[in-house]
Amino acid sequence: MIPRLDEHLAALYRLRRFGIKPGLDTISRLMRGLGNPQDRYSCIHVAGTNGKGSIAAMLSSVLVRAGYRVGLYTSPHLVRFNERIRINGCPVSDADVAKAAETVEGIYTQSAPPTFFECATAMAFYLFAVKKVDWAVVETGMGGRYDATNILTPQVAIISNIAIEHPQYLGNTLAKIAAEKAGIIKRGTGVVTGCRKKKALKVIERAAGEKGALLRRLGKEIKIRRGKEGFFTYLGSRYRWDRLKVGLSGDHQVTNAAVALGALELLIEKGLKIPEKAIYSGLSEVCWPGRLEIVSKNPLVLLDGAHNPAAIRTLKTFLENGVACRRLTLVVGILKDKQWKTMARYLAHVADRIILTRPEYERAINPDQMASYLRNYKHDPVVVPHVADAILLALNDADDVDAVCVTGSLYTVGEARAFLARHYRI
Repeated sequence: MIPRLDEHLAALYRLRRFGIKPGLDTISRLMRGLGNPQDRYSCIHVAGTNGKGSIAAMLSSVLVRAGYRVGLYTSPHLVRFNERIRINGCPVSDADVAKAAETVEGIYTQSAPPTFFECATAMAFYLFAVKKVDWAVVETGMGGRYDATNILTPQVAIISNIAIEHPQYLGNTLAKIAAEKAGIIKRGTGVVTGCRKKKALKVIERAAGEKGALLRRLGKEIKIRRGKEGFFTYLGSRYRWDRLKVGLSGDHQVTNAAVALGALELLIEKGLKIPEKAIYSGLSEVCWPGRLEIVSKNPLVLLDGAHNPAAIRTLKTFLENGVACRRLTLVVGILKDKQWKTMARYLAHVADRIILTRPEYERAINPDQMASYLRNYKHDPVVVPHVADAILLALNDADDVDAVCVTGSLYTVGEARAFLARHYRI
């Protein structure tokens, strides 16, 4: 390990004790101390309830293949912190993480400490400047208006979709949540959204109008035509691309791809050079671990970080259509500040067996509490406190024709992926 990297990471994780503090004052102070590195490259800013990480990965993949140097910032990571900050698809090095952490620490120790996410965001924006990226594709952490990433002035803002999440911070209605997400829209930028819910879409439309931002909406200016064997056609305002295919599992990824293509179309209209070949190869070759990721076929082992009811519904549909003929074991670990009862209820209807576990994260819910709730739905789940042990139990009990799905949180999936990589070489 790079000297002092472990110390820097330990200091970074200690910042989690400050929790979530919406607002831009701290990140603005950090950026000024760093010389405002976020102003040295072009940006695409991606918000939304679900799909924003996949959309960001698709955009990065296409832009890299178009010949640009691209920074990608997403959260959370699955196994290593470095995964949050990528250059041309590759996580930054340990040396880069140590350098960024030390630089940012030197600024915030002179004033009030930032939260974990504020510090990580500052590190990413700093490294993108150091590495001289042409483009940065940045996923919001939570919400948009007061998210630390909203220090950016993007060329294009994206709002993938809107569903109820983090009501204690974002509000308890779709309209309130949409207003928070729409906070990333800046004056004169382009905006693309996959939102279809009328009340939420109305808020986004109003925000775009007030900022004079050109808006492209899925189902209106952007349309898709699905074909056979996973191929689809994109029909935009000016461009049409036929026989596209996404290298990620799930029908919903076609919708995510259409939103990403809408953003790329806006950039092309502004004069950005993106060859058609880069669009086709970027979509077909995109990799985004932990999202309907198949890591074994016999038995089928699937990792999906669905962490809210909307994402769980998407997973449920995939499982009902894709593994209906297999005996299905679910390994589930959820965070306590999520709508875990609703999530557990959806999953109970599709599983033959449920193993409840808990990732090593302070916000994780006690699996015994979930077990008590699920017994009301005539399920008798097994409780295994540690993720690795839960996976071992599921795999030892699975025949080659069976299926195992790990879900409920990206933190659970991350621990599962690390364990499977060590012992099963995925």
